[in-house]
Amino acid sequence: VDSGMVLISVVHRICVLGDQLTVLRSPQYVTFREGQWPLAGEKVPDLVALTMGFSVQEDLDWPGLAAGSLFQRPRATALIAVRGVGSLDLPSNTSSYPLENPVPFTLDSVANTIHTLFAESTPVVLQLAPSEERLYMMGMANTVFEDLPVTLQQIRARLSQEGSVLHSLPLHSLSRNSEADLLFLSEVQVLHDISALLQRHKHLAKDQAPDLFSLELAGLEEIARRYGNDSPQFQDATKILASVLQKFADDVYGVYGNNAVVEVVTVKTFEAPLTRKSRSILESKQISNPGSPYNLAYKYNFEYAVIFNIVLWLMIMLALAVIVIAYNLWNMDPGYDSIIYRMTNQKIRMD
Repeated sequence: VDSGMVLISVVHRICVLGDQLTVLRSPQYVTFREGQWPLAGEKVPDLVALTMGFSVQEDLDWPGLAAGSLFQRPRATALIAVRGVGSLDLPSNTSSYPLENPVPFTLDSVANTIHTLFAESTPVVLQLAPSEERLYMMGMANTVFEDLPVTLQQIRARLSQEGSVLHSLPLHSLSRNSEADLLFLSEVQVLHDISALLQRHKHLAKDQAPDLFSLELAGLEEIARRYGNDSPQFQDATKILASVLQKFADDVYGVYGNNAVVEVVTVKTFEAPLTRKSRSILESKQISNPGSPYNLAYKYNFEYAVIFNIVLWLMIMLALAVIVIAYNLWNMDPGYDSIIYRMTNQKIRMD
């Protein structure tokens, strides 16, 4: 019995200390079940799409997400990927799941879906990785985040201004003169500024188009590489980041009227480096089947079931209409039902 208890304890500790997906905030109609079901890293974009009410190419066989409402969808989804740590000390009331095969991923497919379905609306789509200066904006994001510092030079200049996080956070062992520390603090500043800008543009949260925020933070990874995982700098940075992420989740959740999903992916290290060029959806080449070298189309698209039902029932209605009309014409009495024949007979009688 003792060995069995030890085994269970070891397995639980591995699940806790490994890479994780944590749901900080979610509306009542988006249900995450409690359990330790592992989620493959490449399936994170599909999970985000399903939580937003979109369809995916392949079914997500993962019991952690329950079936959602057909009449409600979150107004916003924020996903923060944190590199350099397997887990953070987040509140116990959050839902956490182990992450398997943590390969690099992007939410480009979700952004493309939003662009396709809500092209005439005003969605806010922001994808940002400050450490690599990768940025993509779509829709009203260019207006909302016009003053957002996105390059490292701009962010470090923002740190020296009034109201920066340097004046409000307990830095303790972190230094303002270290490159690794400044990178971490720059990413914390970006989270702070995004929350402040969303608070300033609350009216955009009331439209019908869903918003998407995707951030990748690598400052903690640089601190671990510079000082080590057992260093006081790394311990202080993890505590700061955990509190900042919780506040960011609360701010986004409040701006969207408790109709937002905020998720955090903590990864010790990705199995492959993430390389991605900045691009515009309007200018990108549309490839119907990226997995085929011949650019072949899929057998059917996501709207296949809808189009099939429309065509099927329209054909049935037209066939029934033709049968009814033909039956009535076949059994029609020309002398009684037709005004043409009726007028002809009266004219013949008068003559």
